[in-house]
Amino acid sequence: MSTSPAAAPSSGLKNTTAGILAYITIIPAIYFLLSAPYNKNNFVRFHSFQCLLLTGVSICGYVLMFVPYIGFPVYALVEVAVFVAWIVCLVKANQGQSFKLPVIGDIAEQQAKTA
Repeated sequence: MSTSPAAAPSSGLKNTTAGILAYITIIPAIYFLLSAPYNKNNFVRFHSFQCLLLTGVSICGYVLMFVPYIGFPVYALVEVAVFVAWIVCLVKANQGQSFKLPVIGDIAEQQAKTA
C-alpha cells in the first residue's frame, strides 16, 4: 500500500512526522491513537497500530527465549527481523507511504480504517 498521506492537520505535526514518531516507542503510538486530530487520520492510525503490533511480535520473541535449546536462537532471529522491519517502517513513514508488514500490516490497516 503506497498511498500518500492526507493533508497535514491544521495544527500539530505533519502526518509523516507523526508516522515516524509512532515507531519511536509505544508511548507516541498510544498518544496518537487517543488524541485529536491524529486519531482521525488513517495514515497516523495505521503507523501507530503497526508499531503496537510490532512491539507485540517483539514481546512474543522475548517469551520464546525461555524455550529450552532453541529459544535463544529463535529469539535472536525474531529480534533481528523486528529491528529490520522497524527501520523499513521508519523510512517508509518518512516517505509518506503506508508500508504493510506481513500479517500485522493487514491487521493494522483494518484497525486504522475502523475509526
